[in-house]
Amino acid sequence: LSGLDPAQPYFQGTSIEVRLDKTDAEFVDVIHTDSAPTIPYLGFGITPAIGHLDFYPNGGKQMPGCGKNPVSQIVDLDGIWEGTRDFVACNHLRSYKYYSDSIIYPDGFLGYPCASYEGFGTVNCFPCPKEGCPNMGHYADKFKGKINKNFVKLYLNTGEAKDFPLWRYKVTVTLSGKRKVKGYVNVALYGSGGNTKQHQIVTGTLKPDNAYTNFIDVEVNVGTVTKVKFLWNNNRINPTFPKLGAATITVQSGLN
Repeated sequence: LSGLDPAQPYFQGTSIEVRLDKTDAEFVDVIHTDSAPTIPYLGFGITPAIGHLDFYPNGGKQMPGCGKNPVSQIVDLDGIWEGTRDFVACNHLRSYKYYSDSIIYPDGFLGYPCASYEGFGTVNCFPCPKEGCPNMGHYADKFKGKINKNFVKLYLNTGEAKDFPLWRYKVTVTLSGKRKVKGYVNVALYGSGGNTKQHQIVTGTLKPDNAYTNFIDVEVNVGTVTKVKFLWNNNRINPTFPKLGAATITVQSGLN
């Protein structure tokens, strides 16, 4: 059974006979996309973990792309109803959109086991453990035989619009240069599976010989990395033309 943002109002906190629960099937996986409290945030989805695998994309409360005005996204009259409906219940409806995308991307939507969404942004919840990470959505049941805990909470990030899956990498850049400057560092990954856009690793004061680490969620499964593009910019004209390079760049895939 796959629960697509199962309902919170009238169901959360009730006995398992009333609501979706892991005892309802051999395998129950749940996607939580609108689990903010009903009052005052109007969350439609249930918050606690209730299945064998519980996925909380983007933390499970506010989905990227859902804060936008529906009128700005409407291109024809037929879209007015869908645009208005999506605006009112956008977070709630993301669950079935993620699920339908998961059918097309069997390697996408990796869920990382973690105690919280805050922890998901740290090295404590990266990379996948030795038994691997389950895929949120249609292929979650491939993980059925590997569950040994009572409840497993899984976190991941998604894109703002279709196509939704993102792939997580940890990137560490060690800088080289003569002196510190202010600015930002971006990298793009090139690989056997495709190339990514530029993703920011650090912004602020950049010091030579320092290592800067960040997690990036990229829009393509890069596969075997063949090249990394490094770009830095200080957003201002500097008559001394400071130079900054990358002594090393380390890329770690969350999958393996």
